[in-house]
Amino acid sequence: MHFATKAIHQGQEPDPFTGAIMTPIYQTATYVQPAPGQPKGFSYSRTANPTRQALEKNLAPLENAKYALTFASGLAAINNIMNIFKAGDHIISLDDPYGGTYRIFTRLYQNYNLEFSFVDTSNLENIKRAIKSNTKLLWLETPSNPLLKITDIKSTVTLAKKHNLIVVVDNTFATPYLQLPLELGADIVIHSTTKYLGGHSDLIGGALVLNDDKLYEQLKFFQNAVGAIPGPLDCFLVLRGIKTLAVRMERHCQNARAVAEFLIKHPKVEKVYYPGLSSHSGYQIAKKQMSDFGAMLSFEPKCSDEQAKKIVASTKIFSLAESLGCVRSLINHPATMTHASIPPEVRKQIGISDRLIRLSVGIEDIRDLIDDLEQAL
Repeated sequence: MHFATKAIHQGQEPDPFTGAIMTPIYQTATYVQPAPGQPKGFSYSRTANPTRQALEKNLAPLENAKYALTFASGLAAINNIMNIFKAGDHIISLDDPYGGTYRIFTRLYQNYNLEFSFVDTSNLENIKRAIKSNTKLLWLETPSNPLLKITDIKSTVTLAKKHNLIVVVDNTFATPYLQLPLELGADIVIHSTTKYLGGHSDLIGGALVLNDDKLYEQLKFFQNAVGAIPGPLDCFLVLRGIKTLAVRMERHCQNARAVAEFLIKHPKVEKVYYPGLSSHSGYQIAKKQMSDFGAMLSFEPKCSDEQAKKIVASTKIFSLAESLGCVRSLINHPATMTHASIPPEVRKQIGISDRLIRLSVGIEDIRDLIDDLEQAL
């Protein structure tokens, strides 16, 4: 079964009681049992809910995986993974992660004596140098947020396995339609389902997808014990979004490529970060491990920091907002928005300038998007 068919059909059997073709929203907290300790498959919705179960059965096959677990947000999914580790463990992360990932690592888990190193994982030598005797986890985003760096997943996994490291890949930017990290050897894939999987900026959610039985049992236990689970309505909305993921991603990628080509030729643009450009340092690796290059890109205009803020506030079609992956195009100023939690000196060190502008290219008519960026610039 191919991707677009799986997205619509997997885990989506008609309701056995009514024949409803779409999974119902089982808006219930508890379930009647015919006898003590003998539930009809469900007992309490923190532990399991039919709508959530349908979503998890739908998500796993999209990544060609055995298991999926869903959560109340992408950060709740991150938190669930971090419950595996103990004081004294060392974790290597890419140096330009999503700002919320950086925040939860440095401002929460460092307080519990977990140790973190942030390195440019697009260079394998940086990872080699960072590995220590107490290293347990390697955290990747590829493409990264917001500098669109590309990490060679397969080569990185080969290195990690020599040191018995768990490899997590945040696949939110690429989605399973464009990239399958588990097939390249990763242990866990994480998604913010808020983004492309939902696709319409009308829900908050997260997911973990994996194959390893032992890891799954650990993470499933934490999902239930901690309880940061999504509600059935949010699960229903993700299921609805996934049904059009294939067709949306094709249009997203088509539009982003056109925007990147427009920006790279624009006299008022200094630099464009988009892995689909042959000039991008990660182009060849992205071409090898992705089926297309995604719809996220960043650029630096030739202007002052304050003028960059005026540009992001001047668009008419691109909406100035946090988040990404929506059918509607979004524009973002990372230094004051998504990555404001990263200290200025760290942002400067890793290359997130105060002029950097991030675009989440939607599925509107490309002529309107380019006209909008032209007038704003």
